[in-house]
Amino acid sequence: MLKQTRFFPFDQVPISDSCWSLSTGPDGRIYAAACIERLGGGSAYITRYNEDTDSLDYMVEVATAVGDPPDSGRATQCKIHYCFAPSVADGILYASTHLSGPALGDYIYNPWGDWGDERKAFRGSHLLAFDTRTDEVLWHDLLLPHEGARCLAFDEQRQLFYAISYPRDHFFIYDLKTRQHRDLGRLGSVNAQAIFLDRRGRAFTSNQHGQLVRFDPDTQELREIPVYLPHEPYQSAFHTVIYDAVAAPAGTCIYGVTWRAHPHLFRYLPEEGEFGRIEDLGAATQPRDTSVPFDTFLDHAGGVVFGADGMLYYGSSRWAKDPGKHFKDFADDLSYKAVDTNYFDATGIIVQLNPETLERKEFAELKRPGMTAQYVSRGARDKNGDLFFGHVGMICPSGIFRLPMDESKTKAAFQVRYWG
Repeated sequence: MLKQTRFFPFDQVPISDSCWSLSTGPDGRIYAAACIERLGGGSAYITRYNEDTDSLDYMVEVATAVGDPPDSGRATQCKIHYCFAPSVADGILYASTHLSGPALGDYIYNPWGDWGDERKAFRGSHLLAFDTRTDEVLWHDLLLPHEGARCLAFDEQRQLFYAISYPRDHFFIYDLKTRQHRDLGRLGSVNAQAIFLDRRGRAFTSNQHGQLVRFDPDTQELREIPVYLPHEPYQSAFHTVIYDAVAAPAGTCIYGVTWRAHPHLFRYLPEEGEFGRIEDLGAATQPRDTSVPFDTFLDHAGGVVFGADGMLYYGSSRWAKDPGKHFKDFADDLSYKAVDTNYFDATGIIVQLNPETLERKEFAELKRPGMTAQYVSRGARDKNGDLFFGHVGMICPSGIFRLPMDESKTKAAFQVRYWG
């Protein structure tokens, strides 16, 4: 029998439509971003799960905190997109912002078309430092001028941040000691959704053709390396990018999932040979009719996290109905109702994978009354060993799921992931 989860909606932000970032903070508590990206004049909020009250606390209204309030007339600081990064040494949770929400009164924001518009163009991604010991925003700075941050990673030892910008898909480095950023150039046209670090502090991401890109802080070299992410045989490599990744507890390898229709699970060993070795662990979602086009919202996997029991957990989409007729209807009727994923009877399953045997089993189900719950953005484990998962859906407000893990609470300390 599958374990049950509980959903915590962002009830104090009723127009929140997504939760892209969820992370273990340096204090072992769970932080999640309530985002507002489809409505003009909104702001992201940093929330925290409160185990004493079994509810969410709302810690920071981000747009005002970074000096770019939601009614500024510009495209808004509407979300934190895979961009939490904790610093255990000083108790700070860093976060960088992303674009997509239009200016107050506008219907949509086009970052390409509105790039030079002095009235409403996005000011840029801001990096914010939130002290989890005092619950105060210590400072903020402009991280990426004119662009949003799609994902963020933090090298605590070197005090360096790595970010991928949107829409230009450039690789940036921000030096925390000097507060200066460097643009290392364009990666391609499809953003990867994660940057991960190995034990040597090298930063890895991917380009639009599924090829790993590595930055070595010792040589200062950013290069494409001859390692490729897995995909289905019937697909080309295009759009096979990293969606989510987590380091194994020992730090010797990275587990992750790709972002594309029919995503795959992979394991990467960065220290094997000059370029490392990648293993294809197979499809992360259910078998399907490959003659029918799918999108990455329905056919999705994410939220990879290690439990205190040493097992890997991740969210995997499941659906019951054949989407063929639905996509034909969608082509004929471009209405909001046409893209309602309730049509598919879709749900989210938390899968448990044994890293030693690679055996998988369905472990828990994500249930939210009245809507689908198949899209998991990120997963994290708190100081008590419980698992949490961010949810992206079609009905507001969004929120997070909590999965109690009573049998493993005393087996291991919480694991901090230094990337969003």
